[in-house]
Order: sequence, then structure tokens, then C-alpha cells
Amino acid sequence: MVGWFDPRQLMSTGIEVAVSTVVGRHSDHRLMEAVITPKHEPPNDYTTYHQEPAQYEKLISNGIPREEIWLDYLADTGDGWDSTFAVATALARPTIVADAHGGQVETKRGDVLIMGGDEVYPTANRKEYKRRLVLPFETALKELKQGNPHVYAIPGNHDWYDSLVSFTRVFIGKEWVGAWFAPQDRSYFALKLPHGWWLLGVDTQLGSDIDAMQVEYFEKAIEGMGPDDRVILCCAEPQWVFEKYYSKYDAEVYSDSNLAYLTRDVLKGRVRVLVAGDLHHYRRHANALGVQKITCGGGGAFLHPTHAPDADTLPGDKPKLVGGRPGPPYELQCAYPDKAESRRLTWRNLLFPWYNPWFGLFIGFVYFLAAWAFMLPTTDIAHAVLGEYLVGVSQMLITRPAASFWAMIMLGGWIFFTDTHSRLYRWFAGGAHGLAHLMAVFVAGWWAAQLTDQIAWARGSAAAEFGLRALFIFGISGLLGSVIMGLYLLVSLNVFGRHYNEAFSSLAIADYKSFLRFRIDPQGKLTIYPFKIHRVPRKWKEQRGQSPAWQPAEGSVKVELIEEPITVERGMA
Repeated sequence: MVGWFDPRQLMSTGIEVAVSTVVGRHSDHRLMEAVITPKHEPPNDYTTYHQEPAQYEKLISNGIPREEIWLDYLADTGDGWDSTFAVATALARPTIVADAHGGQVETKRGDVLIMGGDEVYPTANRKEYKRRLVLPFETALKELKQGNPHVYAIPGNHDWYDSLVSFTRVFIGKEWVGAWFAPQDRSYFALKLPHGWWLLGVDTQLGSDIDAMQVEYFEKAIEGMGPDDRVILCCAEPQWVFEKYYSKYDAEVYSDSNLAYLTRDVLKGRVRVLVAGDLHHYRRHANALGVQKITCGGGGAFLHPTHAPDADTLPGDKPKLVGGRPGPPYELQCAYPDKAESRRLTWRNLLFPWYNPWFGLFIGFVYFLAAWAFMLPTTDIAHAVLGEYLVGVSQMLITRPAASFWAMIMLGGWIFFTDTHSRLYRWFAGGAHGLAHLMAVFVAGWWAAQLTDQIAWARGSAAAEFGLRALFIFGISGLLGSVIMGLYLLVSLNVFGRHYNEAFSSLAIADYKSFLRFRIDPQGKLTIYPFKIHRVPRKWKEQRGQSPAWQPAEGSVKVELIEEPITVERGMA
């Protein structure tokens, strides 16, 4: 799994994010897609079957109508091998049989696989796409002689970090991802499905924006949509959650205005299912009209908590007219893992030093530089009690510019790190967090001096004393700094509901994977099967001549239903 608190990874990802943000504001790759592809191309039609793989480049229909179709959906994959490969092997199975309240249900491998964003972590490039996404899926399912499934993908923010260069190479080049063929021409798409169902995948870029060319594409693609047709809408982020969680801090950025415009004004209320990733868990909301909003980002990335962001009740859909009544609210129906288990998992941050050893080494080095600026003369420290030492250090903060500079740098750095959507929380919690680290620097310096003074052979040698003190400061402060960080993340999430991303990326939990399987039956009814892989195998053994070639060393990848299948009638109002 990606080490999100590895300083090398943090710096690399930070640079990529900064560059992509600047470039993305001034150059939109979707405009080039619109120029090089037909302006008003029809939607890819899955109401009939297609010819065999040799003709897939043009998706030629053979004229045989489909009575039913199966679709698979996953998002936020391409992180660790174990988690991604486990999900890929489950999707590759011809059938999945799972227990339900009414007995066992049997589902078929999707005719189409939808990847719902963030196909690779931490940043997009050729090497990471190959290693973290393509290879696991090639290994899970390489060849089929008949009935090869298709794959469509929408990009998430991590796919945009190289301006969609790698995403385009994999998904918009008429290429194969294992046995899945990618026929799409843009980073967004429209699929016409049997019995009046449609599936639309939207690309919201880095700024949660649906551009004008994309809106025009959907308007033309769905011109043949009937008044009773219904839509499954896939987007990279669950804007319905972020709107509630963040809009009070930044209503302009964290509103669902673009999504609302598409669903309300373009699709005119036909959307019956909205599905998104970005949050790496499973959470389903529904309103009194039966409209489903599903977050399912368990395709392979680290787990996110379900007890934050808080989303038990979501506001209803916005009315078209100012002053109009909003739709009925959306209530939480199911979460996986449940809130109680999510809170328990947060306590793993008490082992933050164990999960993030490179962070400890980095913070130990930073603490050493800071402690050097705060050091009193060796004899004063060695014979001072901690209280006297802290008084002396406090005086230095006023009289020594170097000490004052380091203190401000440390406090400012931790305040900047804090969840910045709430200014009040940032200053109070960030300030307290920074003061805790600053106090740890003082304690590490004093403790190192006491330990050094106990070593007889080092006395009288300035070089030996300095070397030992530096070593002790490095070790003590690295441990203290990591423990403080873990405690801060634990309290922030479980008490204040902040830092949901950092508090779980620090743990890199590979388990609790999830994906969806859709079936449109001959009667036009849509059934959604939410699946989970509660524990991902860590050890694999090669079995040549089988598919997949690598199997769990013990048992098999166990796939279960998260909740009972969800039924959505096409004619629901």
C-alpha cells in the first residue's frame, strides 16, 4: 500500500498536486478530447450484442437484442497489490454466489466494467498504471475466447495529476486491460442500456467542474431518451456528502451546482441511482422516492472511516425554481464498515510509529535541528530539573532569533497541516498540536542531556557529548513526534470529526474492500448487489494453468453481500 506519511512520497505527491492544480486551471484536457473526437457522436449502444473481439474497435452491433445486462462497478483501485488483485479476481469470476436472507443469490460477471475514478495511486504515470492497475487485472483475467467484457473509466483527482496523459493511454486508446476492452473516446461517456436504462459517466476534473462541452455531449447523446427512461449516473466524488460536510465553510467550491444542473436541467429528474467513489468505503443513502445515492470507493485503496464525514441525513435535491421546495431528504441506509467498527479502527493510530516508521525518522531529524537551536549550555542542562530547563528555554525563545524562528516554523507548520475547512478548528487545534510538538522538542533535548551525562566515557569530550546528545534527541524525538501525531489524529477524528483522510491514510488498511454489481432483468428492473471482501489475502501461491495464475495461499478470496440486494424499478417517479 502507498505510504502516505513517507516524507519522500509526501514531497513527490505535493509537487504533482501543485503542478496539476496550476496547469488544470489554465489548460483543460477535455477541450482537446472534444476537438479530436466527433462533436455529436451517438451513445455506445448496449441494447444489442456486439461482434467478437476483432471488431471491437468500432463496436459493431450484430443485431441480437439483449434481454438483460450485467454491469460491474468499482472505484479507487490501483493502490496495493493484495487489495487490488483481490477485487480484480472477484470481478473476473464467471459467477459470484452469495448468501442472502431469501437464500443464495447468483450473479454473473459484468458485460461492462465501470471504473469510477482514481484508477491509480498516488499519482498517475505510465509505471504506476502498469504496476498498480493493469498488471493485477491482466493477472486476474487475461483472455476470453468469447464474451469479452468492456471497461469504461472516469478519472478522479489522482488521474488528473498528469493532466490525463496516462489515463488517456490506457482507456482512450482502444486498448485492453486484461480481458476487458476499452472502447471509449473521451474521459466521459454515455451508455444506452436495455429497457430504457442509461448509464452516464461524468468527468468533473480537479475543480468538481462539468465543462460546457461535456454538457453539450450529454445533451446530444440522450436526445433519443424517452420520458420514462431512467439513468444511472457515475461521478468521481460524492458531491452529496461533501456539500453537507463542507458547504458551510466554502459554499462555492463544495456545492453540487454542476451535478444538480446536470441531473435537474439536462436529465430532467430521470436519475434513479447516483454512484461515486473518492471516499474509500461503502455508504448508501435513499430518499422516499427510492432514488439511491451510493458511495462505493472500496476498489483497492486504503479504507476511509464511515463515522466521518458525518452524513446520516443528506438534504433533498435542489428545486429548479428559486424558492421552490427541495425534494425529500436522503437517509443513510447502510454503511460498511459500520460506525462502531470505524471508530474502533481509528484507535490504531496509537500505533502510528509502527505503521509509519519513515515519518518517525523524518520528524526525528527535524526535531534535532530545532533542539539544536534551543540547547542551553551542556552543564546547565545536565544538572537542571525539567522545570528549570523549560524556564531557560522559554527565555531563549525571546532572546535568541534562531530559537524564535524555529518555534514559529514548527507552530506554523502544524497549524497549516490542520484540517483547514474550519478556521476556528485550525487555529485552536492546530495551535495545540504545534505546542505539543514544541514541548516534545524541549523534553527530548533535556532528556538527551540527562542520558548523556550518565555515560562516563563521554564526559570531557565535546565531540562525544554532542554526538550522543544528537543520537538521543533523534531517537527520542522521532518516537515522541510520531506518538503525538497518532494521538492528534485519533482525537481529531473520534472527537471532532476532522482529519478523516489523514487519520486513515496513516493506517493503510487494505481490508474492507467493496464493489457493486448491477443487473437489468428482462422486465426492466434494476437490481444492485453490493459486495464486500472483508479480509484481503496477504500471501499468494502460483498455480500455473489456472486462471487467475495466483491464488491465496490459504482458502480463497471470500466475497459476501454487504446488505440485501437493492431493487430499483424503472418506472419509479
